Amino acid sequence: MPKGSPELTQARREEIINACEKLYRTMSFKEITIKEIGNATSFTRTSIYNYFQTKEEIFLALLQREYELWSADLNQIMAENITLSKDGFTDKLAHSLERRPQLLKIMSMNHYDMEAGSRPEHLKSFKLAYGESINTVTACLNKYFPDMSAQRRQNFIYTFFPFMFGIYPYTFVTEKQRAAMEGAGVNYVFMSIYEISYNCARMLLGE
Repeated sequence: MPKGSPELTQARREEIINACEKLYRTMSFKEITIKEIGNATSFTRTSIYNYFQTKEEIFLALLQREYELWSADLNQIMAENITLSKDGFTDKLAHSLERRPQLLKIMSMNHYDMEAGSRPEHLKSFKLAYGESINTVTACLNKYFPDMSAQRRQNFIYTFFPFMFGIYPYTFVTEKQRAAMEGAGVNYVFMSIYEISYNCARMLLGE
């Protein structure tokens, strides 16, 4: 266990997660190592093992933080809006995801690896944040669409959350991928995070 106050422990955990997030903006999951993350922190690389045993645990902690931030955004929407139409809610939901590209990127590429490479206590902590995001979206549906049946709410959750795993690959395409699709005759239409999220959520809410 790391020595020091709980505040120092949390600060160092956050520094490690921040370093990972910064590297992930320009490097792939496979390229990033514990050594790379350690080089981007203010303390020794070996000290990281006092907080995380694998890079998968660090990425899982980053994903957990992203879910927590998204839930906070959704709670703010509910605090600031007494009522919302279907279009109004869908607009705000789509914008909330537009602000979380890292959430969508990690979800789409490395979710299974992160869970498989993390200790049970880290996985449990992540699942609590993931579960809270589901509860928060459900709370939004309950607040803004009180007449929606329980089955329709469940259908929304169990369609939209799996759908989120595919948002990033459809909205961030490399030139290599674009050229390959053109060469293969694939009729690819670029859509932003906002557009693809809005279209799915609005369709699920119905007329």
